[in-house]
Amino acid sequence: MHIVVIEPLGVEQSLIDELKQPLLDAGHTFVYHTTRVTDTPTLIERGKDADILVVANLPLPAEVINGCPKLKMIAVAFTGVDHIALDACKARGIKVSNAAGYSTNAVAELAFGLMLSLYRYIPTCDERARTGGTKDGLVGPELQGKTLGIVGTGAIGSRVAEIAKVFGMHVLAYSRTVKPALEAQGVQYVPLDELLRESDIVSLHVPSNAETRGMIGKEQIALMKPTALLINTARGPVVDNAALAEALNGEKIAGAGLDVFDMEPPLPADYPLVHAKHTVLTPHVAFATKEAMVKRAHITFENVTAYLDGRQINVIL
Repeated sequence: MHIVVIEPLGVEQSLIDELKQPLLDAGHTFVYHTTRVTDTPTLIERGKDADILVVANLPLPAEVINGCPKLKMIAVAFTGVDHIALDACKARGIKVSNAAGYSTNAVAELAFGLMLSLYRYIPTCDERARTGGTKDGLVGPELQGKTLGIVGTGAIGSRVAEIAKVFGMHVLAYSRTVKPALEAQGVQYVPLDELLRESDIVSLHVPSNAETRGMIGKEQIALMKPTALLINTARGPVVDNAALAEALNGEKIAGAGLDVFDMEPPLPADYPLVHAKHTVLTPHVAFATKEAMVKRAHITFENVTAYLDGRQINVIL
């Protein structure tokens, strides 16, 4: 089969060479594109002869998928798959696997980086220190003793809960599935409204789908304490970002740490959250550590190999 990696995977070429060799030895052909493009004609040109496409977080609309007539399988080097036109895949019987689990620790760590940046005013402290300033007005609270509300206790949310307990935080959780292992660690599952009312920090860890899009809107934000923080390292559409910007500027909540938005960075200059008060923004980088990128590449090639062996794993479709 012909395997095409349609965008770079963020690892050294030597690792790609190592991972592709068993595929070549088995008689398959392989193309690795080292540049990222987004225009539909070029994407179709790259994928038109592919039996298997490998993609990370590059959007693959139905037009591209349908422009690849030989396509049988898509290996998504990412956890979320809302950037893939799954309806088009389903209509054609195209199999889809993701790279679940590769970024669990990376995302969890950045969530705490955002919490600490907001609580301890780290970006402002850095600016002050470089410009002859002092700590005046920059004395913030500690994480210890605070209540962290985790929305979604999948792999990443569970890891956030584990780290929170080490910080000495009380942890509330809301999720479709209750995990007894987390309850045994002292995590308390509660309804979403209660979590929003009681938490000092709310951290989101749910996928973007029909059930979760806009789940944190104006009404939900209004339930939060005026001293509370909102952390989103999940998916941008989970939050009504216009309502969040309004709440921040009106000081209805104390701050927000955001790695994801309702569009992919670069963000336009007039994007409301760019100018919102008390925010720390990162450009969708939570998943991107050196270790996670290597793990992602291994999982993705394992998904391809498994499909070729007739035993699809990490199944989305």
